[in-house]
Amino acid sequence: MSDTRRLQVLRAIVEDYVHTREPVGSRALVERHDLEVSPATIRNDMAHLEEEGLIAAPHTSAGRIPTDLGYRRFVDKITEVRPLSAAERRAMDTLLETADDHDAMLEHTVRLLAMLTNQVAVLQHPQRSTAKIRHVDVVSMSSHKVLTIVILSSGKVEQRMVTLAEAIGDDSLHRIAQVLSTELHQRTISALPLPNDTLISRVEPVLRPSMAIIAQAVETILESSRVDRIIMAGTANLARSGRDLGPSIGPILEALEEQVVLLRLLTEMEQDRRGLSIRIGHETSHDSLMETAVVAAQYGSQVGAEGAKLGVVGPTRMDYGSTMSAVRAMARYLSRILSEG
Repeated sequence: MSDTRRLQVLRAIVEDYVHTREPVGSRALVERHDLEVSPATIRNDMAHLEEEGLIAAPHTSAGRIPTDLGYRRFVDKITEVRPLSAAERRAMDTLLETADDHDAMLEHTVRLLAMLTNQVAVLQHPQRSTAKIRHVDVVSMSSHKVLTIVILSSGKVEQRMVTLAEAIGDDSLHRIAQVLSTELHQRTISALPLPNDTLISRVEPVLRPSMAIIAQAVETILESSRVDRIIMAGTANLARSGRDLGPSIGPILEALEEQVVLLRLLTEMEQDRRGLSIRIGHETSHDSLMETAVVAAQYGSQVGAEGAKLGVVGPTRMDYGSTMSAVRAMARYLSRILSEG
């Protein structure tokens, strides 16, 4: 029973903090929520939640706020994603008016999602390249620096300089390049990630640390060569979240502009049983996005591992329930329109 009650206390703290921006104390919980226990019991529950790392005291405040882990526990316990309101459904119906113009419809979708959630809305727009890998070469530039070169079937030549942990000779570099060319020949550049473990196993043990670095360079080259792009709307909503984000707002905006960061994150995010992909705070694995949460859902007729995603980026202090609802509904609506088209 105590675990259930503590989850209720955590839910109440998250909901109050999301709506008030103020740390939440036991007295406020008693006044605002029908928890049917004494203030002393709530204080005891809050102490346990703090020990578990689910809530924390900011500065010298008597109240508590949710941690990334607390938000994660709260989000995982949302079993039913609420349906959209009648007004929100009517807003989505307007998408049908632009369904004949594919690009306009996607732009409209993103603007509508930003409006519904008051967050930054992002849409992964795949434009799959048919270019394939023709050849890979590795050239020594100095004792520890090598130039990794990838030649594509389109005739385009991409290159990246990398630093190896230890110097290796030209014969060894030729061996690494030969394995990369053989294993990756005719591989479409959008087929990522590369089978790095296989590539590393194909060379002698002494060359494996260098192969790992060079193979990662090839993958970085291919990522930058992909023509997927992000359609984005609502960046002004970040400014309205200034109190939540503080000095981190600048790096967040830079990360949003650096589309490769978002593309990689959206591609890596796995869907849960509710059809949603959620990363909170440190789970984004990118320093600039540590103060944010990303809520996304897959869209398109081909729902699978390679599906593109539609979602929002906002401060960790967001209304997860309504955001999850809007994102999932918009993704399903967009999928339906695309399948009918």
